Amino acid sequence: MQKVLLLTPPFTQLNTPYPATAYIKGFLNTLGVVSHQADLGIEVILKLFSTQGLAQLFDALEKAEHDIELTENAFRIYHLRDEYIATIEPVISFLQNKNPTLAHSICDRAYLPEASRFKDVEDLDWAFGAMGTQDKARHLATLYLEDLGDFLQEAIDPYFGFSRYAERLGRTATHFDELLTELQKPDTLITVFMHELLGKKMGAYQPSIVCLSVPFPGNLFGALKCGQYLKEHYPDVKIVMGGGFCNTELRSLSDPRVFDYLDFVCLDDGEAPLRTLLEYLDEKRPLSLLKRTFARTDNQVVYYNGASEKDVAQRDTGTPDYSDLFLLDYLSVIEIVNPMHRLWSDGRWNKLTLAHGCYWGKCSFCDISLDYIKNYEPLTAALICDRIEEIIQKTQQNGFHFVDEAAPPALLRDVAIEIIRRKLTVVWWTNIRFEKNFTHDLSLLLKASGCIAMSGGLEVASDRLLAMMKKGVTVGQVARVADGFTQAGIMVHAYLMYGFPTQTAQETIDSLEMVRQLFENGVLQSGFWHRFAMTSHSPVGLAPDAFDVQRIGPSFGGFADNDLYHDDPKGANHDLYSEGLRKSLFNYMHGVGFDIPLSKWFDSRVPTTTIPANYIQRQIAQSEDSIRKNAFVVWLGKLPNVEYFEVKQGKKVIELAELHFYDKKHDWSIQLPAQQAHFLEELFPKIAIQLFEQPLAYKQLQTEFEAAHLGSFTAFSKTPTWKKLRENGLLIL
Repeated sequence: MQKVLLLTPPFTQLNTPYPATAYIKGFLNTLGVVSHQADLGIEVILKLFSTQGLAQLFDALEKAEHDIELTENAFRIYHLRDEYIATIEPVISFLQNKNPTLAHSICDRAYLPEASRFKDVEDLDWAFGAMGTQDKARHLATLYLEDLGDFLQEAIDPYFGFSRYAERLGRTATHFDELLTELQKPDTLITVFMHELLGKKMGAYQPSIVCLSVPFPGNLFGALKCGQYLKEHYPDVKIVMGGGFCNTELRSLSDPRVFDYLDFVCLDDGEAPLRTLLEYLDEKRPLSLLKRTFARTDNQVVYYNGASEKDVAQRDTGTPDYSDLFLLDYLSVIEIVNPMHRLWSDGRWNKLTLAHGCYWGKCSFCDISLDYIKNYEPLTAALICDRIEEIIQKTQQNGFHFVDEAAPPALLRDVAIEIIRRKLTVVWWTNIRFEKNFTHDLSLLLKASGCIAMSGGLEVASDRLLAMMKKGVTVGQVARVADGFTQAGIMVHAYLMYGFPTQTAQETIDSLEMVRQLFENGVLQSGFWHRFAMTSHSPVGLAPDAFDVQRIGPSFGGFADNDLYHDDPKGANHDLYSEGLRKSLFNYMHGVGFDIPLSKWFDSRVPTTTIPANYIQRQIAQSEDSIRKNAFVVWLGKLPNVEYFEVKQGKKVIELAELHFYDKKHDWSIQLPAQQAHFLEELFPKIAIQLFEQPLAYKQLQTEFEAAHLGSFTAFSKTPTWKKLRENGLLIL
């Protein structure tokens, strides 16, 4: 039986482990295969940013064989090396939430040595005013780490980054030559530390196969350096590489030199390929019957995909297993500029997938031709919540990031109901499409289940271009959905794009005006502009002529093939807009700059917007949610106390009732005729989330109301009683 070591090479995230190895380990558990995992990224960071690690870093600079001309900032850090060495371990402990009282010393601004990253701190009073002591201290400690990172990058290793390593080498690496050149250079302090840690893992676990997860270009070089070390010191161990980078970039791999560092490269979902590999290594199947796997045979790269087995169904992949990972040692750093980026960097999030692939799968800029997008397979709400409970039990962490391409509204609804029914305490966020099925009532339900944030693609904020993208949404629809989330207390982040094929200067400025109004009206709280990138597996990359662009490179050299160069003859000069879009958005996210003319954000002349100043306001005003034909009714609150009584009106005695409700914040009541009260008293157990077996259809509610001879339900639905119930937890979903 093979023993497996699953590795995430440096670097991905500081605050939480990337989930790929946890997913594979969970699957291997179902097979009874012994496996262990490690996140070398966080372990290298902790080894480097320690008293001993910093001492070695500064010593390495002193022992450098050639003179290094340091910038004034790096020179300052070097001369403050004793202060950095003395403070590093308390700061790391603080960022691990193990030393909270240090916050007071950090906030005093007399404890930490400060370099260039602190130069704008005095201008951040607007942010600090809303921060508590702990958050302010975490931000200052983050700047302190970034200063050290800048020094390390300048003086020791130019490829260093806290969430990436040698990313430039992995990005658009159509040829293997440059990577090979760098791999043959002497080890840096970072790779020395990485190899030391890897050697300890090999000694402790004694695996026969090592799997390297490479989700991003920024940990490709680290993976290859791991492979290089293993080939030299453990030549009998088989090395497998997979992950998001391989899935998108290496589908045409043909350079045999790659396999001087690896034995196998697997594509797409890793469960089935790894299972066939294990069987091959156990001599239970021939090489030809592997699944989606590259290997070198007779000095040629061969793609083996003869396995007849289908991919492992999502329900059979097992629960992600985070054991072996240093869950309590990750760092919570603070990004104060962008609220969504802060979620990425602050807090420990269990990452979980609700569904494989994307239920929409049409966006023309997306890799919809690839398996991880096109093969949609949702899990059931019950199974998802089973996995949530198991992960909470194992990690003692109740924060979840659902990492779907776009979480389907119906599945999110069912998951939210199941979370509430099981009385789970969960905090979660995810990515969605701004589609109309995300009604105001659904937003309230998601909030009640623990949702704190939603991110989704507004992209170009132009209806023409959105249609060209096949996003299936309009700007107005995005505004209404975002407004529903915001009213429910859910933060909304928008992915924004510029430079899409044929996008004109006018459309760019009009998109910015849309974004300005969305922030001004308070329906967006976070956003990020990125430049359109043409990829070889997207509809644009597969058929550029259909989008009026031309592919102009790069030439394929046997290694990566994904990011494409293109010419956009009908579009604007998109280089002119990047900085202005960034600056304006920075201000809008902080609630300022709305009255500044759009032209002032740019260094060159730009068109005047054609968007009416109240466009978004008008769109939001149209946000009446229509009731779907198959809608059902849900009650979020507790059952009311009911008291029946009589009152005299002249000679008549009227029987009334009072329904008294208790919720977490206040008590409230409604008075109504006894017959209606009796109907509601019997209704609430049927619709209360904690009690019902099957949800009650809205149409059935109408029918039962009128069958009880209570009059027109349509008329009842316009009464103050109905309005008050709707305001306090009666949802139509």
